[in-house]
Amino acid sequence: MTMPSIVVPEGFRLHSENTTHILLGEDDAFLNPVQEFNRDLSVACIKTWSQQSNELRTQKALTRGKKVNHSKRPKERCLDESAQDGSLGTSNTATSEYVPSHRITILEPLSATGLRAIRYAKEIPLVKLNGISAEITPANPCVEVVEGDACTLMYTHRQPSKRVEVVDLDPYGTAAPFIDAAVQCVADGGLLCITCTDLAVLATTNNAEKWYSNPYQDYSRSVSLTNVHSFTNYGGLPMKTEYCHEGALRLVLHTVSTSASRYGRYITPLLSLSIDFYVRLWIKVDSKPIEVKKALGHTATYYVCSFCQSHYEQPLGKIIEKSSSYVQGKVQQGPPVSNSCPECNSALHVAGPMWSGPIHQPEFASRVLAEVEANEDKYGTAARMKGMLTVAKECLCPFYFSPGKLSSFFRCTTISLDDFSSALLHDGHRVSRSHALAGSLKTDAPRNRIHDIMRTWCQRNPEGAPSRTLRHPSCASLSSKIKLVRYQEHPPNWGPAKKAGSSSKKRKRGVEHEAEDTMEAA
Repeated sequence: MTMPSIVVPEGFRLHSENTTHILLGEDDAFLNPVQEFNRDLSVACIKTWSQQSNELRTQKALTRGKKVNHSKRPKERCLDESAQDGSLGTSNTATSEYVPSHRITILEPLSATGLRAIRYAKEIPLVKLNGISAEITPANPCVEVVEGDACTLMYTHRQPSKRVEVVDLDPYGTAAPFIDAAVQCVADGGLLCITCTDLAVLATTNNAEKWYSNPYQDYSRSVSLTNVHSFTNYGGLPMKTEYCHEGALRLVLHTVSTSASRYGRYITPLLSLSIDFYVRLWIKVDSKPIEVKKALGHTATYYVCSFCQSHYEQPLGKIIEKSSSYVQGKVQQGPPVSNSCPECNSALHVAGPMWSGPIHQPEFASRVLAEVEANEDKYGTAARMKGMLTVAKECLCPFYFSPGKLSSFFRCTTISLDDFSSALLHDGHRVSRSHALAGSLKTDAPRNRIHDIMRTWCQRNPEGAPSRTLRHPSCASLSSKIKLVRYQEHPPNWGPAKKAGSSSKKRKRGVEHEAEDTMEAA
């Protein structure tokens, strides 16, 4: 569809993304164009979840013997089709092939410029948006704008009759202060979308004193505080390893799981991704007492070697299923290792507690991938979406490793990914890639078997001789066979702005300029 011409008033600039156009002033809320991938993926995930939810409702209705009448559907779109004067956020677009039979309400309590909310209203069938923002005045009747406190708005939807189907949290920094309210206002079977950009907290261990700090305290007068509130915000300690970004995902999942358990609810991670400078999670929230008890079996602490980065899992408890309707929690024995690493005899550090269960649902990732492939022209970052989703759906057990890092520990030439995968597959283990780090592998093999392969490699290749390993036919994963953009390169000028200079340097430059002016005047 040809978009009408848009007149840009003086003092504003036009930002376009997909079929949505918004005007931004000089003092408007922050908008990061790099987050287009986040917004594209969120649209695809919500559409896929909506389709799954509709199929589940239909199946339940048929099971109860009710007749499902798909001919009586609500209006297919909630858009002001009469607005053809070029006003922002009101132009209609072609509907998706799939139209759900029930309306969904999306609550975005941290809307900022409102670009994400307007895209949801225009691109997701049968959607109603509630959001808090002082920056937007949408002409779309599907979008309801409220100005106020985000948590207060979510707490007003705590009652089951007022709950919403989707809650999207995309704050500047941590989402921890909003998670408790969010898990209470999501309807049963609803979707909770969370973004956390504080990877300096989630993925490093520079300053341990911040793990116990108050997230609302003013630290302007504190010293050496760069890794703020890991324990207070997320209830666990991060790990400083090459797989720290997956540890960040599991810390956030642990926080959501514990918050939901307080109210008799449990979570099912549908898709959890570490992207650029943030983590993004799509989590299904439901209520079932027996499943809440099983959350204990998905929580663990980890002993991490300070040198070779081997990790050893210590579950907090174990679940015994005595019947389909009765489970019992038991105390778990421990610790799994002694005070030093069994592989290299180095010191061990403790990380967690964090989520130890699956972080993806392969079926959900496959359906999102099918949605993207069927509508590539509707997503500006479709190439990257296909690559990351293809890798994510192959994900195996916790934590990945890279042959390059292992080779640095053994001080040998780097073994190729195909050779390492072949050795693991010949040994009877499963292998997959990880979306979080280029050149990484995930496997269910224990760490000592991985190190045995490296020792054998060092013996056979003492001077970097070419390998003659018999490659396993399954060593190349599906994502590596297909030419996909699996690991995105950063665009120009990506990342934080240039570090500000110190006041002493500024004063020195000012004195130099004054001296030059005096000499010129003389």
